[in-house]
Order: sequence, then structure tokens, then C-alpha cells
Amino acid sequence: MTVRVRFAPSPTGMFHVGGARSALQNWIFAKQQGGVFVLRIEDTDAARNKPEWTEGILSALEWIGIARGSYEGPYFQSSYAGEHRAAAQRLYESGRAYYCDCTREDVQARTGSQYAGYDGYCRDRGLGPGEGRALRFRTPDEGETVVVDLIRGEPTFENKLIEDFVIARGDGSPVFLLANVVDDMTMGITHVIRAEEHLPNTPKQQLLWDALGVKPPVWAHVPVVVNEKRQKLSKRRDKVALEAYRDEGYLADAMRNYLMLLGWAPSGDREIVPWSVIEEEYRLEDVNPSPAFFDEKKLRAFNGEYIRALPVEEFIAACEPWLTGTDTIAPPPWQPEEFDPAAFAAVAPLAQTRIAVLSEIVPNVDFLFLADPLIDEAAWTKAMKEGSAELLDAAIAAFDALESWDAESLKSTLEAVGAERGLKLGKAQAPVRVAVTGRTVGLPLFESLQVLGRERTLTRLRAARVRLV
Repeated sequence: MTVRVRFAPSPTGMFHVGGARSALQNWIFAKQQGGVFVLRIEDTDAARNKPEWTEGILSALEWIGIARGSYEGPYFQSSYAGEHRAAAQRLYESGRAYYCDCTREDVQARTGSQYAGYDGYCRDRGLGPGEGRALRFRTPDEGETVVVDLIRGEPTFENKLIEDFVIARGDGSPVFLLANVVDDMTMGITHVIRAEEHLPNTPKQQLLWDALGVKPPVWAHVPVVVNEKRQKLSKRRDKVALEAYRDEGYLADAMRNYLMLLGWAPSGDREIVPWSVIEEEYRLEDVNPSPAFFDEKKLRAFNGEYIRALPVEEFIAACEPWLTGTDTIAPPPWQPEEFDPAAFAAVAPLAQTRIAVLSEIVPNVDFLFLADPLIDEAAWTKAMKEGSAELLDAAIAAFDALESWDAESLKSTLEAVGAERGLKLGKAQAPVRVAVTGRTVGLPLFESLQVLGRERTLTRLRAARVRLV
């Protein structure tokens, strides 16, 4: 038997990091088993679906390493409406489903509770299809439904506690539970690896598989992803869009390494490992069923490690979208003709050790490519204390007299200027840094001045001195 797994997102918004994790888990499992990864777009919610969301799914999958053309699909759930309706008709004709005209208000009136489930009122009324009549599955009155789950063991559900659930609406359109099952049957899915939130639906879906005469798939429900308050990650509350992390400058390798740690860990006391190790060691049965904490601070630290591990040439190439601007990334504050690739290459090794996401490259190097630095007023106030004007005068004169414009000469010169005024180098360089770069923190100052050049450095120091008058 060929293993066939599926990833079935809905094109109703940005691509959720939890969905990305599920996709990777399905992808690895299929690869380990020599199987097939199927992409199915569940697009039956016509009011919320947008073509750009589907393209976003394909693009996001490609970014994390699931390339177009390497999987089967994408299939679209809407294309299988005929199969869904046919399955509903089979269940009705076999007596496994019946029509019901009860409204929610009817059920509440009979049960006396707004929280009670359906009471089975129409089970034996013999209603046929008609306007406003939903089709309900006839859940067995006795026995249990056992879900064999590779991660959670064998969750068991008493059938009497499962209400006769709707499988087709009053207009004849099948609901998610039935459509999902029929699609999996049609596509020959053997293993369903999905988020824990779907576990409550699983006994109902397994009953549908049995009623339609097909062996259910192997189930595996991976842990829910939660925030720092141990709440399920929410699009409304949390930063969950994979595209947002991509556009902020997270590396794909760092992201997929981190996503795979949400509920699983490689052998040994390590977390940052090559993808080849993850592909070799990952096992569904080793996944921890407890909720997995999506720690953005930890992800950021991961990304910084991955950035520092890049060869400098690859780091320079990775920064290019933020230095030049793309369709998804805002252009930098300088004009294209102001960007100097050679100047950036000179400071790239310094910047590489200081940023955690690629978008941070812009504020670290903007002073090199702007005619005037972007002055942070809070930084200016902090740095320009009493005596700063005299220090700048001395620094300008000393720098102007330098024979060799290199980092070591600049450092020793400013060190001497500061010493004459009883200042250590750290105090002496603060006004110079703000005058030249606009900030109190950034790349190593003297290497920055070397790349910026004598003329531009002195021009900025003089402009700062005039401002202090």
C-alpha cells in the first residue's frame, strides 16, 4: 500500500504557522514512507475564499521547502461537489441518514435548554427531502467508536453521547464533516495528520467512513499551538501569518526547524539541527501530545543563529530584498541610485553578527546610503551633553588631520581626544556616533567611519556642531 497523506487548508486568509507545521509533518512522513503528499484546497466557503489566498498558500509552502510540482495537486474541494452529494444520497438510501426539519428553536423548546444537542426528534418521522430539511447521520445508539491515533493512543467515544449530526444542509450542500471524508476517500488518503482541534470531529468522521463501507485512515492529531498565555494561537490576537515572518526577514531554514520543534525534539541536547537530521529522526509516535508553545522570542533567537551561520556572500544576497525593496517588502529610505553594493559588502560581516531578522539590516546601514543621517531625537538628547560641542570641535580637527583614514587610526585619535577631556572612549564616541549615524547603537563605529569616508564623516560632524550652537 502506498502511503498517501494530505494537507487541506482553506484559502480564507494568511497562512497560519500552525498550518505550516502540519504541512511539514505530513511532508516528512510521506517522504519517510516513500509516499505521496497531496495538497487539497478546501474552497467551499465561497463568501470568504479569494484566489490570492490560494496563491499565498502555494507560495508559503514553497518558501518552507514544499516546492510546486513536488506534490500531487492542488485539488479543489469545490470540484468534488457531485461526489459529496452522491455520498449523502447513499447514506440516506441505506437508512444511515434521515431528513430533519427541526430548527434550533424547536430543539430548545423541546429540551428546555439552549445548550442541549439534537434530541433525535425526526429519526422515525420518515421525512423525505424538501426545502429547509437537513440530512442527519443516524448515530448508533450503542457501542463505542475507538479512534486509533499514532500520537494519542486510542481515544474512545461513547456513541450515545454523539448526537445525530448534520451531513447536508437544507439546500442539499454537504457540510465539512462529510465533504472532508468523501474527499479523503476519493483521493485514497491513508493517513490523516492534522491538528488536535479536529479530534472531536474524528469519531463522527470515522462513523461516516464505516457507514460508506471504507476502512478509515490512520489518524494522528498533533498538539495544538498556543501563545505565552497557553491560549490557542488566534489570527485576531496573535502574530500567526507565516508570510509576516517571511517578510520581516526570518529565514526559511530557521522557521521550519523551529516549527518542527513544536511538539517534537531531535535526539540529544540540541534544537538547531540540519533539515536532513529532522527528516531522518522525526517520528509521529514521538510527538508530545501536550500543547506546544509558540515562543516568538525563541524563534527570533533561532533566526539570529541561522543568520550568523550563513556565509557572508549568502548573507549579502539574503539582505538584498530589504536593501532594494520588493513587491512584499517596503522600499528602504534611500533612492536606488544611492545604494552602494561595495560599501554594504564592507560592513556586511559586522552587521551579520548584530541582527536577528533581515529587516533589521536597514536601520543598521541606512547612514551609509542617505545624504544625511536619520537623527533619533531621543538618542541626540541622550548623547549631546555638556561639553559635546567642544568634543566635536576637537574630533573634527583631529580627524581632518589624519593621514590614514582607517578604523584603527580613527579609534586611537578619538580615544586621545576623549582622554584630554577625562572621558573614556565609550563616552567620547557617543556624540560622534549620533552625529554620523543618527543613533546611539549600531555597527562598530570606527569601521563604519572608515567605510563612510573622510568627507562625509566630517560633513556630518560639522552639521552636528552647528546644531549645537
